Amino acid sequence: MGDPKFLRRTYDTPKHPWEAGRMDEERKLLQRYGLKNKRELWKAQSILRGFRRQARDLQADLRAGVPQAKRETDGLLGRLTRLGVLPVGSPTLDDVLALRVEQVLERRFEWIAFTKGLAPTANGARQLIVHGHLSIGDHRVTRPGYLVPSAEEIQIAYAPTSPLNSDDHPVRAALRARLEARPAEAPPAALPAEGGR
Repeated sequence: MGDPKFLRRTYDTPKHPWEAGRMDEERKLLQRYGLKNKRELWKAQSILRGFRRQARDLQADLRAGVPQAKRETDGLLGRLTRLGVLPVGSPTLDDVLALRVEQVLERRFEWIAFTKGLAPTANGARQLIVHGHLSIGDHRVTRPGYLVPSAEEIQIAYAPTSPLNSDDHPVRAALRARLEARPAEAPPAALPAEGGR
């Protein structure tokens, strides 16, 4: 299991904690994507920084003619394509360097469940996930921050043992009414967040 003394943080905090512009941007992202706190945003930023760092190192290795670099480049691009962060086709390392944190946040389980219409808001999707009402395939996933691969995206549904699995449940009826009242051209992200933090 490992020694608890050697646990490491999985994110980096900002170097300057009190920058008004950065704090406003973080607040907007927290409200839009239904994040619990800034730590979850910082984790996504750290994941993105790791992808970019690996892409920069691989570009330098490719220019230097390192034989292993081509294999590692294919592995990185394949991983990001399977994750759904990069489009299917022929992505390049420049596409990895052009990624934004929003593209990583849109692969979170709570955001995908919200965009699929399984919850009224992103915060509501988070609550359903934590309470065990949503599953991916046969597995109940209770981590809202799970990065969903594009192959598993179609398997997201209500858990078989959840009361929400029934179409007659009052929450499902209210959700259907809300989705029918929404204009057809408006994406789910345009809905106002309830109880923003």
